Amino acid sequence: MVSQGQAWPWCARQFLRRMIHQAGEMGLTLQAAFEPEFYLLKRDSGGLAPADRTPFAATLAMDLHWELINDIAAALSSQGLIVEQYYPESGPGQQEISVRYTDALAAADQHIVYRETVKAIARRHGLMASFMPKPFDQAAGSGCHLHLSLWQGDRNITNNGQAELSAPAAHFIAGLLHHLPALMALTTPSPNSYRRLQPQSWSGAYCAWGVDNREAAVRVPTNPTWPSPTHVELKTVDGAANPYLALGGVMAAGLDGLRRQRPLRHPAIVDPATLTEEERQARGMARLPTSLADAITALENDSVLRAALGQPLATTLEAVRLAEWQAMKDCTLEEEVALLLERY
Repeated sequence: MVSQGQAWPWCARQFLRRMIHQAGEMGLTLQAAFEPEFYLLKRDSGGLAPADRTPFAATLAMDLHWELINDIAAALSSQGLIVEQYYPESGPGQQEISVRYTDALAAADQHIVYRETVKAIARRHGLMASFMPKPFDQAAGSGCHLHLSLWQGDRNITNNGQAELSAPAAHFIAGLLHHLPALMALTTPSPNSYRRLQPQSWSGAYCAWGVDNREAAVRVPTNPTWPSPTHVELKTVDGAANPYLALGGVMAAGLDGLRRQRPLRHPAIVDPATLTEEERQARGMARLPTSLADAITALENDSVLRAALGQPLATTLEAVRLAEWQAMKDCTLEEEVALLLERY
């Protein structure tokens, strides 16, 4: 968005473009992909309910929704998104369709296309698709994990050639973890987001990283064959996030880690929730913010992220998020669902 021939300071897409430019000045590019989860819902006598009650990865769920899923895949493919994987997720009626990674700006663009397409196709089939982070108290929340890889030219430099993280990737992750409490005001920006971010739910509730550790906020997945690792995954992202703000913020945090050569602490090899508070403190695995209010406070105190956003966008973002927190902090889950289900 442009005003009087200049980039509009409140344009989220322009913020991401600035971060991409800063990475380029350091000789780096990022490839990325969002990994959204969503619920398929139907209307019944009691209101909205899951479209099925099948368990995780059930082929029955695939049989029930094959026409809808095929239509989504065809629509995404016709718009240039490469569909790589589909399976029914762990919640009743919950789905996950993964698309191919691409450069950072295109990754955020295609996430917008993805969301609009899924919602539109679901409506054609008489259902509602919702990316709301936590619509059901006793069922899995919906994340939107962000996958990232570092590149120099046409070479993926996430690993060091010896099945370990490269130094740049380690510094990037260290920056990400350092700024993560503040970053959550961008990546998990709804009061409802924090109902999902609970220990022992694979949501990344602790400020930790680990190799193949699904309880760490930053996971480094290994591949069954070389090369490995090829990317990292940030789990504290959900469907309430603006993808331009989320990915731009992640880049700002990671690039700060690179500039400052932040050291990466030891990985979490166990679920942090199984450790004592003293053990977590000794290993630097603090509990991440448990409310949007805490994340807003962290952002207000994070000069690096605020400078990256720019004063107009940072100030407005904090004011809007604070207003949302104040409006919803006493809401029940049912009240949040009534307000947010169709918005997300």
